[in-house]
Amino acid sequence: MKFIKLLLLLFVIQTQAQQGGMWIPSLLNGMNETEMKNLGMKISADDIYSVNHSSLKDAVPHFNGGCTSEVISPKGLILTNHHCGFDAIQNHSSTEHDYLTDGFWAMKMEDELPNENLVVTFIVSINDVTTQVLDGVALITSEAEKQKKIQENMTKVSASFPKEAWQENKVRTFFEGNQYILFVTETFKDVRLVGAPPSLIGKFGSDTDNWVWPRHTGDFSMFRIYADKNNHPTTYSKDNIPYTPKHFLPVSLDGIQEDDFTMVMGYPGKTQEYLPSFAVAQIVNETNPAKIEIRDAALKVQDGFMRKDNAIKIQYASKYAGVANYWKKWIGESQGLKKSNAIGIKQNFEKDFQQKVITAGKQNEYGNLLAEFGKNYTEITPYAVSRDYFSEVVAKNTELLSLGYKLYQLEQVFATKGEQAFNDRKENLIKSQEDFFKDFNKNVDEKVFEQLIALYGNKAPKQFLPASLINADYKKLTTLIYSKSKLVDYAKFKTLLSGDSKSVLKKLNADKGYAFVKSLADNYNKNVAPKYDEINLKITALQRTYMKAQLELYPNSRIFPDANSTLRVTYGKVKGYAPKDATYYNPVTYLDGVMEKYVPGDYEFDVPKKLIELYNNKDYGQYADNGKLPVCFIGTNHTTGGNSGSPAVDAEGNLIGLNFDRVWEGTMSDIHYDPSICRNVMVDMRYVLFIVDKFAGAKHLVDEMKLVHPKKK
Repeated sequence: MKFIKLLLLLFVIQTQAQQGGMWIPSLLNGMNETEMKNLGMKISADDIYSVNHSSLKDAVPHFNGGCTSEVISPKGLILTNHHCGFDAIQNHSSTEHDYLTDGFWAMKMEDELPNENLVVTFIVSINDVTTQVLDGVALITSEAEKQKKIQENMTKVSASFPKEAWQENKVRTFFEGNQYILFVTETFKDVRLVGAPPSLIGKFGSDTDNWVWPRHTGDFSMFRIYADKNNHPTTYSKDNIPYTPKHFLPVSLDGIQEDDFTMVMGYPGKTQEYLPSFAVAQIVNETNPAKIEIRDAALKVQDGFMRKDNAIKIQYASKYAGVANYWKKWIGESQGLKKSNAIGIKQNFEKDFQQKVITAGKQNEYGNLLAEFGKNYTEITPYAVSRDYFSEVVAKNTELLSLGYKLYQLEQVFATKGEQAFNDRKENLIKSQEDFFKDFNKNVDEKVFEQLIALYGNKAPKQFLPASLINADYKKLTTLIYSKSKLVDYAKFKTLLSGDSKSVLKKLNADKGYAFVKSLADNYNKNVAPKYDEINLKITALQRTYMKAQLELYPNSRIFPDANSTLRVTYGKVKGYAPKDATYYNPVTYLDGVMEKYVPGDYEFDVPKKLIELYNNKDYGQYADNGKLPVCFIGTNHTTGGNSGSPAVDAEGNLIGLNFDRVWEGTMSDIHYDPSICRNVMVDMRYVLFIVDKFAGAKHLVDEMKLVHPKKK
């Protein structure tokens, strides 16, 4: 009850409209709604979230667990980013039907393409269950036992909370474990590809323009949700019908101007806004530099092959984009944290925090928090760096090693759960890796391995290196593994996994590639993971107490919970910015800028012939703004990964844009939000409609939508 009172204090009405923050939509009444109104919003908090009638939340599903989407027609048509739909587009592509290059448009519903394992999830209701989850926890002294009890309570609450048979309950943690919220959800499993522009539009600027402004990317794709005859979730069937949504977003044709109100709804993945200065220093000085260097090496190898071979380009397009995305983000994040003096700002806050602790007479509860943080972050740093090297080299960026690590986990399943569990996991692994090998190229991965394993051996903390990497000849090691291992070919891989557990494990341990992965994983699990987990558990407990202290000692501050892939609302204005001296960026880009960047034949900046023709003829239809075609715009909305595909709506709840990125100078907003330079990047809906209608000739999709003119009332 004490926490609930503290939480309510966060929502006192303030007269000054502010920006930044990722807010729980069911808790917008009070301070947030007042701020939003002061910024220009004309709808109510109840229009955004309601369990009693349809609201904006009913039009904003989570897209496949990692992005956001929005429903834009009464027939279940949804919009998300091109990069969010990229895997689906790629999976349907071949050298004969290259939808990445040519785009794809279903001219009738029967042509829409089903996607195995692609899902969208709607929020039905949001419910505070903090009291139930924390029942009996306060009396437990052991942190590990506390977490165990919390997990038990969460499972119990999830199982008992009322829901329909086709719905699910999910409990999520907020404020570092000081609050728990249960989401009732509906997940639709028949989601079909409807349309996607060619990559020259959907990825225009590609990795060069990623995370930067000005931006000219038509980063969108379209899907449709299908349901059973009762409009409930179901798996794919030709008898399924288009989903009838509770709410869909009207699309504004009036566009935006600087200082217009904007709101973004979506599922931001993870932020760390309340870290102590010691943690930020570790990120800036230790972990980010290591991860950047590893991915930089992998990207250079992949790019070299992709530029020479179109088949490899198709195979590695999605993987390359995935590796590059956070590589570039970490670079911008580190630069932004340094430029904004985030560490110094955190240190100043900590001085103020310490004084408030003394003033409040809370030394026994909170007086040693910062000292304990300093001690634990100093101790964990070499383990954290070693953990990142293992994760980046073995689990993520070298395909042979990541496959070998899955097999290592398979062996652990046999050791802990026995023959039946081993066989079940083995069969699933054989089936799932067919797609893996479809997009695997031995020559590319061999060169990646050679570069990354040398970095691992030369740069990771020496005291935690396995024997197989100490003073190794990395070139010779690479040649040995890729010439002898069966992990480079699907047929050989299946042979390796044929037979009972005894024969499979014998063959696995005789394989050069697997044996090497096992040496790395065994070393990591013995010398790095246990100590890292031990110290990190202490840090987690400290962070929870630190969060509780901030809520208690700063009751009138704008404190929002860190992102955790749950539905959030962020709001602000369309706004330009000045990232450095004598430089100012306008908030809107136009098709003119696409042509200014146009480089014939360049895979990042080439432009489709038809788009050039439309531009030369100024054939923009009803989507122009004073004779120019808007492409993208920026705002002060506080977004992060997971907000990709999020709808940007105007003051009346109409769709005006599609969120897809942030400016490079502001990517540190996951850790430190600076309203002077943090901007989110959105595709203008008029550009989306123009591409669908005039470029693709798919006006039937535009006709499904409700187009409005809110500024011409």
